[in-house]
Amino acid sequence: MDYLNQFLIIAVAHVFAMLSPGPDIAIILRQSITQGRRKAILTALGISSGISVHLTYILLGFGLIVSKSIVVYTILKYLAAIYLIYLGIKILKSSTYKLEEKDKKENMSDFKAYRIGLFTNLLNPKVTLYFLALFTVVVTPETPFNIQLLYCLFFTIGTFLIFSLFSCFFSANKVKRFFNSFGKYFDRTMAVILIILGIKIAID
Repeated sequence: MDYLNQFLIIAVAHVFAMLSPGPDIAIILRQSITQGRRKAILTALGISSGISVHLTYILLGFGLIVSKSIVVYTILKYLAAIYLIYLGIKILKSSTYKLEEKDKKENMSDFKAYRIGLFTNLLNPKVTLYFLALFTVVVTPETPFNIQLLYCLFFTIGTFLIFSLFSCFFSANKVKRFFNSFGKYFDRTMAVILIILGIKIAID
């Protein structure tokens, strides 16, 4: 029963964390609108893969090192900021035509879609602190390792499923037509959001 209570707490916390605005949702939204459902789901797979990496080194104890080392944390923070700002600037440079035209001109590979999701999540040091907080405040040292592995499996699979649902919703024809009505302004807005998120991570 104790482990069930732990699971319910971390499950609710994780759902709220995924629903909160951040780089992951911003990337999924843009991929869904501009690249379609398949690429967005692959991006969601990249995000969940990034989470599995975070969870692995937290279970191995390296997460505590990252949180305590100002140098390591700062390096990760600036890498994440640079990556998001780079994506934003790249989008700004390419947002000169409507989204339906962009779909035809850009042929993003499956691996690139996956890679965007992976690095967006993997380079975000706040994800490390978030999971580290859950595994130090909610999950006790007495929690068996196999139970902790099940928690990690839930985080990884749950993230993929929820962001895949987001991908299916945002890539629906009605939703795409709505965002497409804004044309290049949607892309520019998403670019500015990514740049702002990058700056926020850098100065936070």
